[in-house]
Amino acid sequence: MEHDDVGVATDVLPVARTGFGIAANAYTRGRPEYPGQILHWLTDTMGLRPGKTVVDVGAGTGKFTKFLLETGATVIAVEPVAAMRDELAAALPSVRVIDGTAQATTLDASSCDVIVCAQAFHWFATKATLAEFRRVLRANGKLGLVWNVRDESVDWVAAITRIQTPYEGNTPRYHSGAWRAVFTGGPFLPPQEEVFPYAHEGVPDRVIIDRSLSVSFIAALPESEQARVAAELRSLIASHPALQGRDTVQFPYQTHAFSFSLGSA
Repeated sequence: MEHDDVGVATDVLPVARTGFGIAANAYTRGRPEYPGQILHWLTDTMGLRPGKTVVDVGAGTGKFTKFLLETGATVIAVEPVAAMRDELAAALPSVRVIDGTAQATTLDASSCDVIVCAQAFHWFATKATLAEFRRVLRANGKLGLVWNVRDESVDWVAAITRIQTPYEGNTPRYHSGAWRAVFTGGPFLPPQEEVFPYAHEGVPDRVIIDRSLSVSFIAALPESEQARVAAELRSLIASHPALQGRDTVQFPYQTHAFSFSLGSA
């Protein structure tokens, strides 16, 4: 395992560094995996295979990184939060792990074929990020953005959102759509988007409570406030007909996958 520490990244929002640093274990336990179709997307749409190099930016604890390994490509993970890097390095010792950010990956120019960001791009959606991605990608390189999105057409899922939303503030989120604006006039062509259904199955404490406590702006709250959120979630689990008394639940998601190709120089 290569674990490169090249200096603490400084351009990370405090709520992300604090929240994800505190919640690394909850993130590993509670965050959903990804549907099986995502592997086909990585190989067929993103072109990953042996001989290619892919960089997972904002890799977190490696939830998505392990899918990249399955393609046979050489995998590099870039993650600025130390607690997250430690979890990733322990789980995936064959992956090179770099302490860096989306705006300063520390990678050589034209050194990779594909960059992916799973559950992460909204944190660093800036022109500086796209310039850095353009710098490290080879000609004909691709950028893949992936998010697991809660299916709020299910009433108890919408209730979970209502419990979390008062704490959100101005935290960057996928659902705001603000991240899309950065691509206007940038180096990438308009994306191809695919959507895959997915259900995160497990005990309610893991797929609902741990998942919610791993949200950055929840994890950054004082312990008393986190306890209040957990209590509201337990009340929902105990009272909702689809959840009460169940040993396992299926938390419905839709996985949104965007593939961007580089435009002409």
